[in-house]
Amino acid sequence: MVPVMQELPLMCLILLLLCRDLGVGAQESQGFSLQQPETKVSVALGETITLNCTISGLVGPGPVRWLKGWGSETKTIYDQRGYPLARVTRAVAESNTDFTIRIRNAQPEDMGTYYCVKFVNGDKGGYEVFQRGSGTEVSVQAKPNLPLVSGPEQRAEPGQSVPFTCTTGGFFPEKIGVKWFKNKDPMMAQLPRVTAWGAKTYSMSSTVLVTLQKDDVRSQLICKVQHSTLQVPLHERYQLSRILRVPPSVEVRTEPSPVELNRTVTFTCLLKEFYPANVSVSWLENGIGIKVENVFRPLQLSRGLFELKSQVEVQATEEKNGSTITCMVVHDAQAPVNSSAFLLISNPGQGGLSKGFQMGKGASGMGCLPGW
Repeated sequence: MVPVMQELPLMCLILLLLCRDLGVGAQESQGFSLQQPETKVSVALGETITLNCTISGLVGPGPVRWLKGWGSETKTIYDQRGYPLARVTRAVAESNTDFTIRIRNAQPEDMGTYYCVKFVNGDKGGYEVFQRGSGTEVSVQAKPNLPLVSGPEQRAEPGQSVPFTCTTGGFFPEKIGVKWFKNKDPMMAQLPRVTAWGAKTYSMSSTVLVTLQKDDVRSQLICKVQHSTLQVPLHERYQLSRILRVPPSVEVRTEPSPVELNRTVTFTCLLKEFYPANVSVSWLENGIGIKVENVFRPLQLSRGLFELKSQVEVQATEEKNGSTITCMVVHDAQAPVNSSAFLLISNPGQGGLSKGFQMGKGASGMGCLPGW
């Protein structure tokens, strides 16, 4: 009997301690509630994120914290013991039941799932999770940047098909719409390519092919971007004159020949419907440069193209009979083109004049038209 009586106090002690621990645990959890009502919150870029959390009932000592994410990538956003981030404040300061927080100046990197968590002192020191909310998923609605339309680096000529690209970025959510117009006419384009860009935002690229026309000097491309964050679409314009080159047609005209001896003969070089305006004209007599007294400037037509008239005067002396008078044109730093005409002098002894002609081909394969 003695050994049994000696073991009873030890067993009672163990049961007493176990009951006490169970009693404390039940008391700490009895009546405690943590409410995190919103499952999703969406704000615009730069606005304030409000995350609601309230607690009620009694619980053991330990802080309330807001955590972003759960598991290995958890980040503390707010700690009741005084370690908030710079943009985070309490909605109700010093409250022991309302732990609603506000995150100012919402940024794309603020997107994620936030948890309100009550911690208690752990048996081995530190804190242990006592209860957490169901989580609030935060999305930041970010407007796309102003679109940018880019074209080829070098000019192209009528009949060529060239690509143009419209890009924008920094938007969320991912869904975005793009429409192309040439002047007021809608255009078919490739499906936009949307990719991840920066901190949880997206970028978009859309490409359209345009076959250039001679009259596109006044034309423009328009890229319109539609997104859920926009009340009206964003748009960007691109003037096709920035990349269009229309080579001139070159024609030399002069009066009918042969001409009388010692007469002053005027040769006219006509450059028709070209763009842009930068062009240089020089005159040659049998391959040797002729000084031009009057320099004419290009004249812009109503369609935006240019024309230019250049003239040179040649004295019809006997030694110039049969000379080739050439107009050499360099347009927009391209290979030169030329057109030529002959200077034919009549024989005074023969009396009558015969109909003259013009000839010549330039580097571009342009020929001359019959003279006036």
